[in-house]
Amino acid sequence: MLKVDGLTKKFGELVAVNSLNFEVKEGQIYGIAGPNGAGKSTVYNLITGNYRYEGRIEFDGQDITGLPPYRIAKKGIARTFQVPEIFPSLNVQETIRVGSRFGARGGLDKKHSDEVLNFVGLEEERLQHAGLLNLLGKKKLMVGAALATKPKILMLDEPMAGSNAGEIADLMDLIKKINQQLGITVIIIEHFMKVLTELTETLLIIESGRMICCDRPEIVTSDPRVIESYLGDSYAEDK
Repeated sequence: MLKVDGLTKKFGELVAVNSLNFEVKEGQIYGIAGPNGAGKSTVYNLITGNYRYEGRIEFDGQDITGLPPYRIAKKGIARTFQVPEIFPSLNVQETIRVGSRFGARGGLDKKHSDEVLNFVGLEEERLQHAGLLNLLGKKKLMVGAALATKPKILMLDEPMAGSNAGEIADLMDLIKKINQQLGITVIIIEHFMKVLTELTETLLIIESGRMICCDRPEIVTSDPRVIESYLGDSYAEDK
């Protein structure tokens, strides 16, 4: 469904992403992890059209290399951010409808927007100003606005950051529902390895913009290269 071939991005002398290749199949929950500064969020920015780059990206059988973000969104790729990006002066319902109006291929769909609002569990807060939501609410709202674009792929950037155990469980359930009930392919960047091993079918580990390992989570987390560069010996001892 998504094929990345030779993806490379340089910022001056810094090579943030270095000849990266990977493929996400339709229906997967696909994980990406690696040390801080490994290039994970930069990969997202390249796929969603925020930077120019070298290499080729193919989505749903079409070459989307170099397309601007709005065209990529309309083709069916939506994303979230590490820090929730919302419109604090709008209420919850209005925020989700913004996603529908500007991202979905058919334009504003109020019925679908309201269905999304209920799906992410914000029906009781529909008229509340977005800026007054707690962190979990803001994360769900950002996911809802992305879902309102009617994506084929949803790209989540560290959705568990700053969350407690109960909130992490809530978000994991939501991600499973998005994948299983809505049939949306999910790509997730996350530092919590337990989240990735429970959610994902394939896990990609990158360091310095290069692939270290890509396989099933149980194989990746046992790989000596991954333990040395990212997980550490204590993780291996605890397994």
